[in-house]
Formats: sequence, C-alpha cells, structure tokens
Amino acid sequence: MVSMWASLGPRYMPFADLATPDLPLSRLLRLSLFQISVGMTLVLLVGTLNRVMIVELGVPATVVAVMIALPLLFAPFRALIGHRSDTHRSELGWRRVPFIWKGTLLQFGGYAIMPFALLVLAGKGQADTAPIWIGHSSAALAFLLVGAGAHIVQTAGLALATDLTPQESHPKVVGLMYVTLLIGMMASALIFGAALTDFNAGRLVQVIQSAALVCVVLNTVAMWKQETRRRDRHDRVATRDPTFLESWSRFCAGEHAVRRLVIIGFGTMAFGMADVLLEPFGGQVLGWEVSSTTMLTALFALGGLLGFGYASYALEKGGDTYRMAQGGALIGVPAFALVILAAPLGQSLAFLVGNFLIGFGAAVFAHSTLTATMSQAPKEQAGLALGAWGAVQATAAGIAVAMSGTIRDLVNVAVGANGTSAGFTDAVGYLTVYGIEIVLLLITIVAIIPLIRSNAKARGRIGSETQAGLHQTSGIAQSPAHKASE
Repeated sequence: MVSMWASLGPRYMPFADLATPDLPLSRLLRLSLFQISVGMTLVLLVGTLNRVMIVELGVPATVVAVMIALPLLFAPFRALIGHRSDTHRSELGWRRVPFIWKGTLLQFGGYAIMPFALLVLAGKGQADTAPIWIGHSSAALAFLLVGAGAHIVQTAGLALATDLTPQESHPKVVGLMYVTLLIGMMASALIFGAALTDFNAGRLVQVIQSAALVCVVLNTVAMWKQETRRRDRHDRVATRDPTFLESWSRFCAGEHAVRRLVIIGFGTMAFGMADVLLEPFGGQVLGWEVSSTTMLTALFALGGLLGFGYASYALEKGGDTYRMAQGGALIGVPAFALVILAAPLGQSLAFLVGNFLIGFGAAVFAHSTLTATMSQAPKEQAGLALGAWGAVQATAAGIAVAMSGTIRDLVNVAVGANGTSAGFTDAVGYLTVYGIEIVLLLITIVAIIPLIRSNAKARGRIGSETQAGLHQTSGIAQSPAHKASE
C-alpha cells in the first residue's frame, strides 16, 4: 500500500516533495501510520463506544462521560513524556522508539480488557452477578490505558518526525501527519459503523480486539528502521542530563514560549467547544434528521483537510506561522457568527457554511501553532516542546467539551425558569456557547499580535544582515575609496 501511494509522485500527492535521498517518501508515509492508530483510538473512544455504551449497553450517560474523560488525565504528562524521550538513554541507542513501543503496549493492554470490562459494567449476560465496582474499575483502567498509550505514541512519533526532517520541511511534515490522522479517523468511523450494524456482545468483543491488533501492526510498521541507532548514547555518563524542571525552566525562558502555550490553549478551547454541539444543534434547533446531521462530520473533516493543505502550502512558501494562526482564528469568527444566525433565520445553508469554515479555521490554527512549536524548539528539546503543545492542546480540548455541555444545560435551565418560549429555549444555550467561542477567538487574535511583530522584526534583522553580507562580498566595502572615506 505504501509503495502504491509513493508511486503516485509529486504531481498527485501534495507532500511528495518532502522526500530526499536519505528520507524517501515511502519511509515518510510509513512513519505517518502511527497517526492512523491514534485516529482510530479517538474515534473508538469518543465516537463509537460513546454511542454503544449509552444506547446498546444502557450505561448511564454520567458514567460514560467520566470514562471518556479519563484519558485526558494523562494529557498534562505529555510534556514529561516528551522530555523523557529527549534524554532517554537506551542500550540499543534509541530515544523515541522505546516510547512509541511502550505506548503501543499500553494501548494493546487497554483494548484487551476493554470489551469484557464494558460487558461487566453494563451487566450483560452472566456478568449481571458481578460486583458493580469490578465493572467500573476495569472499564476505567481500560480507558485510561488506551488514552495514555495514544498520548505517548503521538508525542514520541511527532518528535521522531521532527528529528528526521529539516526545519524548512516542518510545515509539510505537520500537514502530512494531520492529514493521515483525519484519514484514519474517517476510515475508522466507517469501518466501526459497518462492523457494529448488527450489534451483539460477541461482535463488540471482535471489533475492539481487532482494533488492538491493528494498533500494534500499524505502530510497529511505522517505527520499523526509522530512528538511527546511536550506540554511544548510553556511554555518555560524564554529562548529566537535565531534570524535567530544569528543562522546563529553560523551555519557558525561550522567547514567547509561555505566551505561545496560552494562545494554543485559548484557540483550542475556542474551536473545541463546538465539537459536541454542532450535530445536536442541527437536530434540536434546525430540526434535521439523523441522516442529515451525519454529513456535518464529513463536512467538518473536509474543511479540516483543505485547511491543512492550505496551511502547508502557505507556510512552505515562507508564510509567518503566527500570522497564519491569527488568520485561522479570524476565519472562526464569521464561521460561528453564521452558525448563530442560522437559528433565528432558520438558514440551513448558513449553518453548513459555518460548519465548514470552523473545520477550515481550526485546521489552519492547529497546523500553524504546531509548526511554530516544531520550528522554534531547540533540537535537544523537540520532545519537550511537542509534548507541551500536545498537553495544552488536549487539556484545553477536554475542558472545552466539558464546559460546552455544562454551559448549554445551565443556560437552558435558567432561560426556561424565566418563562421564555420553548423554541427559543432550545437554541439559547447553544447560542451562548457559540458567543463565548467568538470571545475566546478575539482574545486569541489579540494575544498573537506581539508574536507577529516579533517575527517581523526578526525577519527584518535577518534581511538586513543578509544585505550587509552581500554588500561586503561584492567588494564595495573593501574598495580604496570606501577605506578613504572611513
């Protein structure tokens, strides 16, 4: 499959020109397979099992929400995982590969116990006599293992991609990795949906166990012969590796490092609060059928794919990463405004266009901030920088999802208590969340301005130094008349 994709060439594949004699396209595509396993995990945890646990297994929605949120507990530790992969000393001379393998084992272990834990949790079949705490604890452990493994695999995998590619290729590397992630999510959603059409307990076990096997195969193929073995790495005992706190202090001391993380957090929350509300909004407020709301996910993903492609192209041409991130946030403002206007006007077209633009703007923002993180991180701190980005991004997304549902419910209850009409009550909670998202986007836009100015000054300084070097090389600075004038 990799050979077939590689044979299509640069004309048909937007990331084919990343290849070099030392890093062929087949190797890059093979490395990106770990993103497919991560995308499969996201779809299974947040999408497929979310519905299966509530509808088919009859698990209370509160318990389901807690289980899905458990992997987010590991998200803040991504910075620590990245730091450990930066400083890891393996007897085999690897840094990133051991962490990808450990994350894969955690995913496999979680998948192995997950289906049976869910059946015990739901009290299906002979499991209805098991103590209730067994089902809850085993299901919580399964979700935590799978989520933690996915975080470790993605952090170490992106760090390995950074190690293998030159800095000027980072924008396209980011685009390739996230296009692969979206492809994995879309393909997994279709496969899981088809496999669980005729639902029964045995089919659920087969699907999750198949996901465990596919995860191991994809991650193993992805990391096979990717990282160069440096056998002298474990012999360098004379130099003490910095601790995590020392590395973190050094990272935060970098120019605009903390501001960059704050911007990532606010921007991710601004786009993430809509993730779980767009389809319910279409069904409850606009009166769409289930078959109609399902195309919103495809439309959102299409916007994301085009956004990643556009960002990769623009950044490769020398675009400013921070200006691009600000542009993505700017696109989000009219996008949410269109969604808000769709409720009182009943305009489905405005809602569809807004949904597409949300996906496009979110992709441009995520691509630009990740590219900036990869490009500005010191070579010896690539894992830490990418881990910090992932920790902030995942934590902010989790908080955004929790806040969006809570705010919508609280506002709807408050408005209903005031005697507002039922039709408006259905929409006001959603509109409040979308309004908050616009405010968060405006805060993000303003916060990026100092970074854009700083980049502009740095580029101007580099340009002046380049011109001075060319001027000196031309011999003008060394002419007799110039020396006499001096």
